[in-house]
Amino acid sequence: MSEATPAAAVQSPAACPIPLSAVPANFQKHVDPKAPTPLRMMGAKALVPMGPKEMSTALYMLTFDADAGVRETAVKTAASLPDRILSVALRDETMDPQVLDYYSVVLAGKDEYLEMLVLNPSTGDPTVQRLTSTADDHIIEIVAQNQLRMLRHPDIVRALVNNKASRPSTLDNVCDFCVRSGLNLEDLPAFRAARRRIHGGASEDEETAKKAAARAAAEVASAEKALEQMGAAGPDRAEEQRAAPGSAEERELEEQRLTISQQVMRLSIAKKIEWANKKGNREVRSLLLRDPNTLVQLAVIQSPRITEGEVVKVAVSRTSPDEVLRYIYNNRQLMKNYQIKLNLINNPKVPVGVSMRYLSSLRMAEVKAIARNKNVPQGLANAAKKLLEKKGAG
Repeated sequence: MSEATPAAAVQSPAACPIPLSAVPANFQKHVDPKAPTPLRMMGAKALVPMGPKEMSTALYMLTFDADAGVRETAVKTAASLPDRILSVALRDETMDPQVLDYYSVVLAGKDEYLEMLVLNPSTGDPTVQRLTSTADDHIIEIVAQNQLRMLRHPDIVRALVNNKASRPSTLDNVCDFCVRSGLNLEDLPAFRAARRRIHGGASEDEETAKKAAARAAAEVASAEKALEQMGAAGPDRAEEQRAAPGSAEERELEEQRLTISQQVMRLSIAKKIEWANKKGNREVRSLLLRDPNTLVQLAVIQSPRITEGEVVKVAVSRTSPDEVLRYIYNNRQLMKNYQIKLNLINNPKVPVGVSMRYLSSLRMAEVKAIARNKNVPQGLANAAKKLLEKKGAG
């Protein structure tokens, strides 16, 4: 590792943007600004036996320390962490995006680590955009495969197009996908060329392509306006606020749901992802979770607005795409929710190996139910029976 540390990696002694609770309680004395300097210096020198995630996070926090010596030591330590720490921390999907962004600066030019960062779904889209703007061919190809990121954050497409290392064939594929998904990147010549290929007719006529795109944009704008007028972009309604069965209020709510559904169907894929990720309330998210496009469903399940109660319902659904279920069971934070874990284990679409991994963490009453459940794979039912015999609870 070069001794020179990127200037952007050295933080000013401002307040750390992530809370003290980002590290376990027994390690907080080594990052707490109120703790004695020697304790903080121990943390800055990585002399405290923390796990990869905790150590990487603690060092980031200490780059904001009021003491210049602690701050500079933390920066140097972070820049020279061994592979056994970095290779685990940078793949950890529970890492704070701000910490991952910091290491993307510290590790500039280290492609083996930048690859881990762009593959980690917890890495922020702006971070991926910045990495893409100067990435080599290998990283570019990885970024170009992540269609959800590109639709969610179009500036990633701009970074791909403006990077001279990008292959023309890759850019053609990316821009064609963006056009078909309803993304509008009029400022990019590569996008306009793709639009001519797709909408311009046999002669790839620019005017024909523009008219087709304008019609589609007007349709989407009309749908968005209608959704906003119906309050679909507002806060979630309280689930307990339900109308009495058969009442005029219930009929009115049902009609509104139908109207919202019709407008959501008029949105382009790109706009559905925007509504899934940022704008849509619980009702819109519920509709988009049934969208035939898997990218849209993934955008909902990764939305910062989604609640664990919504994920509980997705986890038990046999119509949920494999990619959505995989995101849930690979997310350690979501898997701390007992009901989500139980629903996944009982969902026959989840791989048996995954379900078995969590079987021993269930209460014996639920293990008994799985052992008798005819809808789960036989291998899982047998494993549940063996666990009951072992525990003497059969």
